Amino acid sequence: MSQVIEEIKPGYPLFNQPEYQDLLARKKALSEEAHSEAKVQEVFEWTTTQEYQDLNFARKALTVNPAKACQPLGSVLCALGFDKALPYVHGSQGCVSYFRSYFNRHFKEPIACVSDSMTEDAAVFGGNKNMDNGLANAYALYKPGMVAVSTTCMAEVIGDDLNAFIANAKKDEHLPNEIPTPFAHTPSFVGSHITGWDGMFEGFCNEFTKASMEDKVVGSNNKINLVTGFETYLGNYRILHTMMQEMGIPYSVLSDPTEVLSTPADGEYRMYAGGTTAEEMKDAPNAIDTLLLQPWSLIKTKKTVKGLWKQPASAINIPMGLDWTDDFLMKLSELTGTPIADSLTKERGRLVDMMTDSHTWLHGKKFGIYGDPDYLLGMVKFLLELGCEPTTILCHNANKKWQKAMQAVLDASPYGTDCKIYIQKDLWHFRSLMFTNKPDFMIGNSYGKFIERDTLAKGEEFKVPLIRLGFPIFDRHHLHNQTTWGYEGAMQILTTLVNEILAKLDQDTSVYGKTDFGFDLVR
Repeated sequence: MSQVIEEIKPGYPLFNQPEYQDLLARKKALSEEAHSEAKVQEVFEWTTTQEYQDLNFARKALTVNPAKACQPLGSVLCALGFDKALPYVHGSQGCVSYFRSYFNRHFKEPIACVSDSMTEDAAVFGGNKNMDNGLANAYALYKPGMVAVSTTCMAEVIGDDLNAFIANAKKDEHLPNEIPTPFAHTPSFVGSHITGWDGMFEGFCNEFTKASMEDKVVGSNNKINLVTGFETYLGNYRILHTMMQEMGIPYSVLSDPTEVLSTPADGEYRMYAGGTTAEEMKDAPNAIDTLLLQPWSLIKTKKTVKGLWKQPASAINIPMGLDWTDDFLMKLSELTGTPIADSLTKERGRLVDMMTDSHTWLHGKKFGIYGDPDYLLGMVKFLLELGCEPTTILCHNANKKWQKAMQAVLDASPYGTDCKIYIQKDLWHFRSLMFTNKPDFMIGNSYGKFIERDTLAKGEEFKVPLIRLGFPIFDRHHLHNQTTWGYEGAMQILTTLVNEILAKLDQDTSVYGKTDFGFDLVR
């Protein structure tokens, strides 16, 4: 049963060895008190029916496998996008271990984040002492240039006041007064990761600009600010830099975690790498405008840009696909008077050429899709541009206003007529829909693999293959470095979709003498 040095086996073949199979069989027989295989299969089959779906959708007080994460996760990602910023979570150690593990598995990078380890006594007496000690230790150990404080459920339930706690910690010299300390209250029991990102960015805006607006003049630095919201495709940050540089427009990407989440392996550990500087944030109100690239996720940020910075926060959709990338570039040209770069026009032409090349394989293919609000709007818009047919759209962290906006996108295309939108529903709801309204493929994060497995368990003809686009992606490597925004991102999405379709064609036509009539080299 033990490993042998001459032949080290990874998990899958290791647990196929007779010793492990015997151990598993004895455990089932002696310990599990399980139902019979026939009963298990009977219940499984029932959960694939319309009758079960009706019961599933009737539940109100239970979430099963949420299609979202909690607020502090978003606040941590926002903080990682600032130069020498240390994310600091006022709450339990276990919560921060979860955030670090979640990002570590997605980005395959070490994630800097600290906790002040609130336990039962803090829940009774408050966490002021934890914060005093935590801030002092964090500064002594990690020498941050700024500390970004957010909260977990425990601190929010007992009502800890971050503004007062931070002020007292500095007054009592637990943290130097000159260290910027933006903060956000991020209760996990409301909102989601996109809410937490938005709240923390508002905290950075307040920290660096709220008390110093007297000398700010909109447009005086001739720059455009770009705010991404909760975004985990690092290629999207890079493509923003590329587009702005090719247009020759002065700009700032406010909160850019690209470097710290993709550091080179050159023998040097970088706890802090790159990111938006304090000086950029202080100068941000002087920009011509601040474009919110995921506007449905940036409610507090929009209020700050319009109310505090007095900028228009011009309306823009997430720059995904053909039309909305066009809109983004035309908005930049309108705001700055700068013509769209020839290089970007050529790139657009390449995307159109790729869409033409692949339309025969994509046209009419049906997709179920889930994810965050802005991402879903952008992805569905591009699917419709490709002639694909979304049939099920599920967004756990959206509202009815967003639902109307999504319906308008569907109504504008002949390919969106047979699609249903579900808001504030989870992945167990989505599982039911994959059985009762089967598409050709589903698009989503890694958690969709369990739904793919369940559909296959009913039979090969019921299988709904998963195309991994979204967050988190735990079971594939390096997809976080890809791009989904701009013309380049559209090309990568298109390439992913059409090749998944062709791979499925190969699988369906690969049996000698039976299905191989379609197993050719596609012209």
